[in-house]
Amino acid sequence: MKEKFSTIISTCVPLPIENIDTDQIIPARFLKATSREGFGDNLFRDWRYDTSGSKRTDCPLNDPAYSGCILVAGKNFGCGSSREHAAWAIHDYGFRVVISSFFADIHKQNELNCFVLPVTVSEDFLNNLFRSIALDPSTQVKVDLQSQTVTDLSTGRSEHFDINPYKKQCLSEGLDDVEYLMARQADIVAWEKNNNA
Repeated sequence: MKEKFSTIISTCVPLPIENIDTDQIIPARFLKATSREGFGDNLFRDWRYDTSGSKRTDCPLNDPAYSGCILVAGKNFGCGSSREHAAWAIHDYGFRVVISSFFADIHKQNELNCFVLPVTVSEDFLNNLFRSIALDPSTQVKVDLQSQTVTDLSTGRSEHFDINPYKKQCLSEGLDDVEYLMARQADIVAWEKNNNA
């Protein structure tokens, strides 16, 4: 069982770049491991570090002004290859929520599978959120899974977001797909008994 997801209030790390693909999220040379741990160290590796291994000062993830468990990214986040490792790296780094105006379908599902909530908002909301964060890096965002709303607490502006009801329940209960089935074993057995009599 994982940590149950309900409401998160956090500052944000902004990445106002469109078409961020999975190779930028986690470069292919770091895909050797098969467990989910340790990938966060190389999240956006080529953006965070130069060729000598020194931190790049122009990367928002290296800017001490920005922090929190919410990543705000430009349109078409997670495009490119379908590697699960990209979602693993986002989770392992410490992000619980990614906000964008559009997600690649497979990457969106991969995020949900590792308990990262992808929140799709309108272009207008996203642009205004980037503006709020630029004006004040301490801007907080509230993400309420139960009401499916995301709110910029600096402006009070809120939007509704969609999520698959099954995945919403898994996040709310802190269960992956197998744990969800195991938790409902008694119901499954009862159904089989009643329908195979």
